[in-house]
Amino acid sequence: MYNNLLYLLAVILILTTGSIPEQPQIPWPAALLLFCGKGVLFNQLARYFFRRNPDNTAARYFAVEQHLSILAIVFLAVDVFLLEGRYYLSRLPLAEELPVLAHLAGIFLFCGYLCLIWLAARPSYQSIFARTLAARSFVAANLKINLAILLPWLIISILFDLVQLAPVPWLKEFLASPWGEPILVLLSLFGLIFFLPLAIVRLWGCTPLPPGPARQRIEDFCREQRLRFADILLWPLFEGRMLTAGVMGLSRRFRYLLVTPALLEATTPEEIEAVMAHELGHVKRFHLQLYLFLFLGFGLLTQVSGVPLLLLLLSSDLFYQMVTLTGKSPETILSLAGASILFALMLGYFRFIFGFFMRNFERQADLYALSAMGHASPLIRVFEKIALLSGNIRELPSWHHFGLGQRIDYLRRCEKNPGWIARHHRKVHLALILYAVVMLAGALAAFYLPHDLLGETPKARFAEALIRQKIREQPDNGLWLQLLGDLQYSRNQEQDARNAYEQALRLAPANIEALNNLAWLLLTAQEPTLRNPEKALLLAQKAAAEKRTPQVLDTLATAYWANGDRKEALALEEEALARAGTHKDFYRGQMEKFRTTRYSSSTRFPEAGQSADTP
Repeated sequence: MYNNLLYLLAVILILTTGSIPEQPQIPWPAALLLFCGKGVLFNQLARYFFRRNPDNTAARYFAVEQHLSILAIVFLAVDVFLLEGRYYLSRLPLAEELPVLAHLAGIFLFCGYLCLIWLAARPSYQSIFARTLAARSFVAANLKINLAILLPWLIISILFDLVQLAPVPWLKEFLASPWGEPILVLLSLFGLIFFLPLAIVRLWGCTPLPPGPARQRIEDFCREQRLRFADILLWPLFEGRMLTAGVMGLSRRFRYLLVTPALLEATTPEEIEAVMAHELGHVKRFHLQLYLFLFLGFGLLTQVSGVPLLLLLLSSDLFYQMVTLTGKSPETILSLAGASILFALMLGYFRFIFGFFMRNFERQADLYALSAMGHASPLIRVFEKIALLSGNIRELPSWHHFGLGQRIDYLRRCEKNPGWIARHHRKVHLALILYAVVMLAGALAAFYLPHDLLGETPKARFAEALIRQKIREQPDNGLWLQLLGDLQYSRNQEQDARNAYEQALRLAPANIEALNNLAWLLLTAQEPTLRNPEKALLLAQKAAAEKRTPQVLDTLATAYWANGDRKEALALEEEALARAGTHKDFYRGQMEKFRTTRYSSSTRFPEAGQSADTP
């Protein structure tokens, strides 16, 4: 279940990262053909890897399932980023009004890959774990687990989309603010914490444990431990044949103790008490609340580090080499890179930080069972039975639990030396304090970190990549060349800007912006060899013949002044001042300059972007 959580988080990141392209680069027949081919290939790979080694073990089974699940994420990323999946999903009915529908369709697509894995895995599963399951039941059981994991995200996403549609201006402004969406998610999570367990147990088909000795003993034990709950439920996980138990819910009214029928059949009454003591240990140690705290920490991590990492990527040559190599639009590559960065953050966080706390929380729950039962043997016997009946998994390692063998050894060590119990609790407490301090420092960094941490260079390089992509797509549209020239001029790449403007004018000789901006560049270039007042005058005259805006008139006036016609320059600048709505002081300063100074190749002008009439 914990691995599935990571997989689904990665899928959600892939589906929700980046923008929707206006037009697909791959026609839908070709995209459909490639998609179907990928599906066939994935199905064959799944069957091959599960059948490759006849000497199957539980460790190998879980390893193959994990590797194929990661491969399914890769295949989904190809569907979304390379086969324009986001574009086609966004064309589903109502997807524009409710974006969650497109995301949900993408998740169903991922579940399709998972279903292929489960169908291929069923023969191995039955052989290793000595269980007989119908294909439909096996797939349905896995789907129910994943749907339960998805439920919080699905409810919050639907709520967010509905709030966006609400005709309440102040609410939309709040959601558009930097902290609007996180606050809404946080409030929704707190609401779901209390009511979600009821929905999940119904989704799983859990039923109350019938009255009898087993139920009575569990109730008596919980009463002794001063723990209240809503109900004790039979958990029909994999038709009830999985050996496990669990606790769900923060409040007494929505707290459920879950136990599978197979575990009840395989254990003695004392052993069931030990299992319940373990689950009660999670409640007594507030692990459910701490898991919520750790999930919020991941959100803070992405908030603090996601944007700086993307900016670093945009400032590197690697990103632009990827754009050139793949031929994809910069938006697509940025979306793919953003999803990859978030996936790496998620993998590192949950594998090492979240996993560290999970393993040690489980150990705390084991130690609570040791204290509650007075000795470790009942819980150790349960672990030995689970290891044997689950395919000899005693030494199987796990990132979210210590291996059963490790847990057994630690219980025996603590039974011999009770001082280890307090030592472990101190370790967890100190780790939580350190985590809280780091998260607080991260929150302060997110609040005070400047938005322009790396300056404008990454944004400008990305904008240039976007414009060049448009030039490749629309080589006859001079507008993109003009915009490229504007961008290059703003970055003081004057020769490149001149070339771009001249190419734009060859495609559209009447482009007023290109005429005006090239004229201004030829008048004000910091490199004296690029200045050409005579040509600038011709260009400015053509621009003014098309449209007499203050900016165009100012350029024309400057051109006359540069060519020695001070009288015409002052008249045109007077007209520009009369037409100007803003920047009047700039035009007055221009008139004063025309009266008192002479133009030369060394005359200094404001850098690009600093005056009223530059691009």
